[in-house]
Amino acid sequence: MKLSRMISVLAVIATVAVVAPACGSGGGQESTLAGSWDEIVAAANDEGSVTIYSNHAPANLEALKTAFESEYPGISLTYVRGTDSDLTPKVEVENQTGNGVADVHMTTDAGWIHRSLESGGYSVEVVAPAIDEPEYRAADGVLDDTFFVTSATSIGLAWNTANVPAGLASPEDLLDPRFDGKVGVVNPAGFPAVVHIYRRMDVDYGEGFVDRLAGVNPRIYGSAPAITQALASGEIWAAPGASMDVLAERDKGAPVDFALPANPIGIPFYSHVLAAAPNPNAGQVLADFMLTPAGQAALSENYIAALPGIAGTGVDGSEVVAQDIELADPETLETTAVEEYVASWEQRFVG
Repeated sequence: MKLSRMISVLAVIATVAVVAPACGSGGGQESTLAGSWDEIVAAANDEGSVTIYSNHAPANLEALKTAFESEYPGISLTYVRGTDSDLTPKVEVENQTGNGVADVHMTTDAGWIHRSLESGGYSVEVVAPAIDEPEYRAADGVLDDTFFVTSATSIGLAWNTANVPAGLASPEDLLDPRFDGKVGVVNPAGFPAVVHIYRRMDVDYGEGFVDRLAGVNPRIYGSAPAITQALASGEIWAAPGASMDVLAERDKGAPVDFALPANPIGIPFYSHVLAAAPNPNAGQVLADFMLTPAGQAALSENYIAALPGIAGTGVDGSEVVAQDIELADPETLETTAVEEYVASWEQRFVG
């Protein structure tokens, strides 16, 4: 463990000595985190279990459970999978009451991440040694010593290989008149994250890209999976904002392919160890494992990993890692801002 991380752990111990008599029965980490990393691991084994709330794909969470329990057979991992709107209220109630169930929480809700950082009290400092490994790039992946990026998904260029055998080299290719009526886009109504993606297109794909995209009369779909299926069937030929699910369909034999443009747009998954964690030491051990090569191979399969060179992750031909995917500006995700953008988008694309 690096000196800086050791100092952080010792600081927690010092805090315990001061505040322990005043601690209630909420089970917060401040009263129970062990000392050195070896002591934390030993205490985690004594706790015997750890729970994560996550909106990640079920297959990846199951793979994480298998890999973690193989590495730490004395600790049982339970994952509770749901949307951010399902899980965030649980985290808030557990924090308010001190009756914690989750030890680690993973989310893609940029607005909530920023709000929780401003208010404080939801997270504790993560002391996982894996964060100090140079390949993790903590300077780009850790927020206020608490939230740490663990994975990411990215939208990209996708096409039907029968209709577009040469593939797509850049977003500009989609504006060719031959794609008129053959491009698929997602309606952003009800999806703040999709609003973020369209906003970024006008930055990363070129100023005015969304307006020009409307000019090729794209077909409108209700979700990214619907785009993937339309590509596989040949109903549409290409999409500028397809999800990485296209890779899974390609691997199953569908006539589709996928590439990240030079400036990829995506959504990072951030995790944090909760202040109300009933198993605070096991929470730290899970946080550490998620950032190891074995943890990343499980958690980020068919996603973008937080470490380079992890087999089964990322996109062929791209060296992008999760730390390269920007967290959305929370101001653009406020309800009024989202509603205004959706109305403008629908006027351009629906008429």
